[in-house]
Amino acid sequence: MTARALVLSALAGGESRVVRPLRANDTMRMAAGLTALGARVDTTDDEVWTVTPGRLRGPATIDVGQAGTVMRFGTPLAALAEGTVTVDGDPQARRRPLRPIVDTLRALGVDLDASGTGGLPLTVRGTGHVEGGEAVIDASGSSQFVSGLLLVAPRFEKGLVLRHEGPPVPSAPHLRMTTHMVRAAGGVVDESVPDVWAVEPGELRGREWVIEPDLSGAAPFFAAALVTGGSVTLRGFPAESWQPVERLAELVGQLGGAVVSGSEGLTVRGTGSLHGIDADLSEVGELTPVLAALAALADSPSRLRGVAHIRSHETDRVAALATELGKAGAGVTEHHDGLDITPGPLRAVAWATYDDHRMAHAAAVLGLAVEGISLDDVGCTAKTLPEFPELWADVVNARS
Repeated sequence: MTARALVLSALAGGESRVVRPLRANDTMRMAAGLTALGARVDTTDDEVWTVTPGRLRGPATIDVGQAGTVMRFGTPLAALAEGTVTVDGDPQARRRPLRPIVDTLRALGVDLDASGTGGLPLTVRGTGHVEGGEAVIDASGSSQFVSGLLLVAPRFEKGLVLRHEGPPVPSAPHLRMTTHMVRAAGGVVDESVPDVWAVEPGELRGREWVIEPDLSGAAPFFAAALVTGGSVTLRGFPAESWQPVERLAELVGQLGGAVVSGSEGLTVRGTGSLHGIDADLSEVGELTPVLAALAALADSPSRLRGVAHIRSHETDRVAALATELGKAGAGVTEHHDGLDITPGPLRAVAWATYDDHRMAHAAAVLGLAVEGISLDDVGCTAKTLPEFPELWADVVNARS
């Protein structure tokens, strides 16, 4: 939500305020990318960031690090700049798919060079405007392919009619968040036809964005309540949210816990008993590593499916989870789109995180119940939650 708010604010007709933003590696890279393009993003105050739009221009460089959002939101944004913009990132980012956005921008008349795989590093030679029009995309690899284009489409001269052709688009709640936020900024988006998004050209408004607490970031803490039979509250979570709260509640209920929304926030309560689940996680793929750890601690086997797209995240999460859970003693069968997990006697293991924050979260959850789990790198959690080690220590100490 912070990343989307920053992009929309940089394209608006006036100043915006981003209240309670997520300060993490990914969002700071987004802010730095916007600054490089000509916007002013003041991040000195932890509670409120101020974004002042400016004329987008090159030469400029956007360093995405490992951030898929910066890569997939920043590339269409660079197409609106006047001049040359280079987009590049870490070796992991160079392996992540980007071709659907590259091909769509080319079809809309944008002049750009990409790597042989259609991804990073790439160079966009912008003219200060994009004509827009109609385009077809296969967004089955990531909802961010669509989101990145929709966020900037109001600034296209003819707007954009984008049609998805291919297997279902994953992470639908994230895509709904995008369309809601474009409308909140004054954009007009019609998504009444399945797999078609029609965005009218027009000016976006500067406004105040109040950022919700992140369900994906809270997932390991909610899992701690389920493992220990305790209770964890995510404070400040709104009564109405664009995030997949209902799906989270369904999954927690199947696992043996409960989700309660109240005046203090969103609370997950556990019973100390964990049950295996058979779940399609296509809408909530980011939860897969934590849910896999819970499945390894459950009282019956689990099937986690619908997540082929997470093979192209920071690492191949399906393969990585199969490897690490297998090392710890769980029975794991890897499928192209998920995992079968059979709990077994678990043992101490040196858990490899693959420089992936979600893999570190999974190890932390497993370590609540298995003595001697160690992580090779907890620093990777700074990607989206730099305070994770301290927050996790607080939870463990509260439990003891």
